[in-house]
Amino acid sequence: MKPETWLPHVTVAAIVERDGRFLLVEEHTAAGLRLNQPAGHLEAGETLLDAVVRETLEETAHPFAPEALVGMYMTHFERPKREGTTYLRFTYCGAGGAPDPARALDPDIVRTLWMSADELRACPERHRTPLVMQCVDDYLAGRRFPLDFVHTHSVGPKR
Repeated sequence: MKPETWLPHVTVAAIVERDGRFLLVEEHTAAGLRLNQPAGHLEAGETLLDAVVRETLEETAHPFAPEALVGMYMTHFERPKREGTTYLRFTYCGAGGAPDPARALDPDIVRTLWMSADELRACPERHRTPLVMQCVDDYLAGRRFPLDFVHTHSVGPKR
């Protein structure tokens, strides 16, 4: 009997703060409309930095320039009638540029919005995951790691 292969899902998220407000997305999920930082899955061949820049642009139309790693988070969600899923989330903070008005947002994204930490804290039932507030709290507490804290080893082309 072959053992099951367990693999965590690697995700990235961006914290963009401007004038005390945070860039968020309101998105369709299996649990209904939820709030999240711009976030998504690492794709094959990407670095974590490539992924967070891409996901932020795709979900918000804002270019993103990562400045620091806020933290690495692990969470597990049980799913009714199927195997649960474990996520490893790398959250970066940085500068967001002006949105491109011609750029369409990912299909699951309803809109982008800016919320203060207090506004976000007042509606935990609307958060996609408890990590939404945890990442903001860590950012506000000054947690920052240099971008090279996570080393990416490039193997290069095969010969």
